Amino acid sequence: MSRGGQDKDRADGPERRCIATGETQPASGLIRFVVGPEGQVVPDLAGKLPGRGIWVASEPAALEKAAKKGLFARAAKAPVTVPDDLPTLIEQMLARRVVELISLARKSGSAVSGYEKVKDWLGREDAVVLIQAEDGSSRGKSKLSTPYGGKYIGWLTADELGLAFGREKVIHAALGAGGLTKRVVEEAQRLKGLRVGRTDAATAAGAAEAAKAAGGGRGRRKG
Repeated sequence: MSRGGQDKDRADGPERRCIATGETQPASGLIRFVVGPEGQVVPDLAGKLPGRGIWVASEPAALEKAAKKGLFARAAKAPVTVPDDLPTLIEQMLARRVVELISLARKSGSAVSGYEKVKDWLGREDAVVLIQAEDGSSRGKSKLSTPYGGKYIGWLTADELGLAFGREKVIHAALGAGGLTKRVVEEAQRLKGLRVGRTDAATAAGAAEAAKAAGGGRGRRKG
């Protein structure tokens, strides 16, 4: 079965326009910001802070562009102060939020961890979301499949999952149906945009450097 979590799987809902890309998309794929009383740009992950929302796609490039090009000030129509290294800050906040939501699901009986328990839930079709640590063994993870019609989350670390379940490390976990599960999936999707986007950017940068080095080498040989 294919791993879930593709962009097309994002929950339907209200749409907002990203100030960096200019694209309109479901709010579940963007980060809301508001301007605080002292002109500081404040991330509003829960979407509950008062004030006019400023929306940015949950991607490193979009957040960097919004911060460095003065787009927050343009959207707010006033001078603002933007936190340093905004993509990293948002990634940390989102990871903490996802971990806390999974922990709440565990306490309510809607989440389990450990290979055997997860396998049992999958076999009984009690699981609707399969979660596996990104730094877990590929061979071990391949033994479990995403629930039919369900979701897959694979971009949390074993340490982060461990925090959610009160253990040192967790590789396999599952979520059952419930109100918290939808919130976990939505917030995890935002986190994916940052983590996968960061990896893609690093890969592209590495490829560009390699191509540049190769081109330079060819030039020297011709000389």
